[in-house]
Amino acid sequence: MSVIGLTGGIASGKSTVSRLLAAHGFVIVDADIAARQAVAKGSEGLRQVETIFGPEAIKDGEMNRSYIGQQIFHDEEKRLALNGIIHPIVREIMEEEKQSALAAGKPVIMDIPLLYENKLEETVDAVWVVYVTKEVQLERLMKRNDLDKEAALARIASQLSIEDKKERADVVIDNNGTLLDLERRINEIVAEYYKSH
Repeated sequence: MSVIGLTGGIASGKSTVSRLLAAHGFVIVDADIAARQAVAKGSEGLRQVETIFGPEAIKDGEMNRSYIGQQIFHDEEKRLALNGIIHPIVREIMEEEKQSALAAGKPVIMDIPLLYENKLEETVDAVWVVYVTKEVQLERLMKRNDLDKEAALARIASQLSIEDKKERADVVIDNNGTLLDLERRINEIVAEYYKSH
């Protein structure tokens, strides 16, 4: 069985794609979920965050995300310190989930939003990119996060462009259409995948 890296731009519909692939028997290992687990209540990761960022970093026993967000937004050193705590734990969690799925003979999807940005394409057998045009991305992001155009464009600009990701992908999952179109495309990709594995 192989390990697929799934990525895409912000608001491209990656979580919908993950859900559809899970229904086809793929085990989804989600970087965002692992990142939350890394600093969960009572975890070693959370203790390290408190050591570096002080008691304000904890609220009701959990990481105070808005406080941490303000701390790291303008301070590169603090951002790197936070990543230094979270990233190794996330890698460990994801590696463990991946190995247990492979041991069970199941194909694995590593759902990693910043796969290319963090140069992780070497860690997977193939990369599948969820693709939407920039116009669709902008429209969906403004709607989903209730952002004005400027704020939405700034978020999109903080990632590698969706066109670049599409160019580098082994498989492109076009999500510009309806949910039905997407389901159809996933069915094709999955059929192709199982045929060759």
